[in-house]
Amino acid sequence: MGTPDFAVASFAALVENGYNVVACVTMPDKPAGRGHHLQYSPVKEYALEHQIPVLQPEKLKDEMFLEELRSYNADLQIVVAFRMLPEVVWNMPRLGTFNLHASLLPQYRGAAPINWAVINGDKRTGITTFFLKHEIDTGNLILQQEIEIGEDENVGSVHDRLMELGKDLVLKTVDLIIESETTGVPVKTTPQVESEDLRPAPKIFKETCEIDFGKTSAEVKNFVRGLSPYPAAWCNLTIGEKTFENVKVYAVCPSNGGNPLSVKTTDGYVDILELQVPGKKRMAARDFLNGIR
Repeated sequence: MGTPDFAVASFAALVENGYNVVACVTMPDKPAGRGHHLQYSPVKEYALEHQIPVLQPEKLKDEMFLEELRSYNADLQIVVAFRMLPEVVWNMPRLGTFNLHASLLPQYRGAAPINWAVINGDKRTGITTFFLKHEIDTGNLILQQEIEIGEDENVGSVHDRLMELGKDLVLKTVDLIIESETTGVPVKTTPQVESEDLRPAPKIFKETCEIDFGKTSAEVKNFVRGLSPYPAAWCNLTIGEKTFENVKVYAVCPSNGGNPLSVKTTDGYVDILELQVPGKKRMAARDFLNGIR
């Protein structure tokens, strides 16, 4: 069960390593582009290429969907970057349902864990598998793997590294469950420990992505790289008498100012290094300045 490219990596690893994937569940097709043509999710694209049945319910409690899902008689369900499941779905397989989550749970429960780890300036993050239960991202932990976050690394790079680690962790988790089935010894899991310093990872919207230059230079830098390349931080730029609205900013660095694209922060400046004006391609700051004279 999944939708974006992040889920395809695990999906493909299961298929290509000979596990019997009987069906996939993904989001309904959505209209996209100027022509509003229906666009398939990356998971659906992969499933169709490999002749795997696709289920696309609008509502996860719809009785027709539940009946079809039951008909596959799956032993196990695997969730990667999908929606919150009702109990009638996650409790259906005899071996349960586990989720791959892109954080070191219990930190960063929610829809955008990779973004928020970078935005908050964390030095490390990771990937976790856990069994589902009622509250989102709170089930018992099965496996975790940790990675370092580079000082200048953006969320795109962290995403890709976690995606690769994630597919391996999914296979290891499935193998543990198969071994448990063979030996009769339950899979060893660890309950999540609740504490007051847990950070959430709520869904990110366009309004969330506006740069607040009233923060420190380091905070602005982390914010920009935590949203680069997607969905991208943005701001409005006024240069001379011209204002550019909704300018996407992909990279900044703390500075002493003096650059034509230096912006004041609470403790200094940041230089905008890479940006995209609506209707134009992504470009280096120097090319942008040359273009506007």
